[in-house]
Amino acid sequence: MTANPASGSIAIAVAQFAPGTSKSGNLETIRLLAKTAIDRGASLVVFPEYSSFFVPELGPETVAAAEPIDGPFSKALGELAKELGSHIVAGMLESTSEGKRFSNTLVAFDGSGSLVAKYRKIHLYDAFGQKESDWVEPGPIVAPEVFEFGGLRVGLQTCYDLRFPEITRRIVDAGADLVLLPSEWVRGPLKEAHWRTLVTARAIENTVYVAAADQAPPIGAGNSMIVDPMGVELATIGESTDVALAWISSARVNAVRSVNPALELRRFKVEPR
Repeated sequence: MTANPASGSIAIAVAQFAPGTSKSGNLETIRLLAKTAIDRGASLVVFPEYSSFFVPELGPETVAAAEPIDGPFSKALGELAKELGSHIVAGMLESTSEGKRFSNTLVAFDGSGSLVAKYRKIHLYDAFGQKESDWVEPGPIVAPEVFEFGGLRVGLQTCYDLRFPEITRRIVDAGADLVLLPSEWVRGPLKEAHWRTLVTARAIENTVYVAAADQAPPIGAGNSMIVDPMGVELATIGESTDVALAWISSARVNAVRSVNPALELRRFKVEPR
């Protein structure tokens, strides 16, 4: 793990690409982007939702492509994380006991190759003419899994969850200073504006860093970004396949929260519906 001793900060990266139906091809792209990010100084790289396998229309093909959480895709990610000595986070299609649907799952591996957190998407994309729940089993409402990284605590959420502010608030209540957001934010009228606004809002209202990794066009909106606790856009990718880095620190989180103690001043808490 590479840190900047002068500032106490550490670099993270968002990696943007357009996954396809070749699992080996997707893994090769992940390897190339992860190595690029690590070579530039990153110690954590976050990849998009559906990084293991993606087609524009969910269906039997996606169910068939699902794997156990300890299957080949996860094993390859863990091995890559260990090889590079860095954290890697990505979205995958996880098989379920139901068999007719899969779980839209995020997995996070540390530099030793160990699985340190997982998250199964709770809010499914049944909006804007889509019906993700036809093929995806919603994740259970359980306590958020948070892991330690570079003096910060890190939580996970996925794409459409971004439109539900209580999801991020629950993660922050579990101790997160950094929220990772793998996504497949579909392009469309005003969708890019929604993406940029909501990513920034989740960072500001929770005084946390948000690292949002979207798929590249033509299906995804792109614009992967890292936003700081004051809503400052530290790094952004446009429409290309690429990585973007930013240096983050617990000191910045603490400084922002001392000026804007919104979390302490709130008078409501989140309850499951």
